[in-house]
Amino acid sequence: MAHETNDTKQKDITSNWVTSSRFLFYVQLFCVAAFLLGGCYKLYNSRYQGKPKVEVPESTLYNPKYK
Repeated sequence: MAHETNDTKQKDITSNWVTSSRFLFYVQLFCVAAFLLGGCYKLYNSRYQGKPKVEVPESTLYNPKYK
């Protein structure tokens, strides 16, 4: 009776540095892309909406008007 053993050493992330470095590279790439897209989305949501209507007192104008 022969026992069949599966060699999982090639697929194991702890023993195969090529697989683990490729996996860590893709995780790092995904994190950078997620932070970049998240930052762009946050900047887009808090963008400048336009020129507000501000009332300026007449005494502080370039040519002030006094009572």
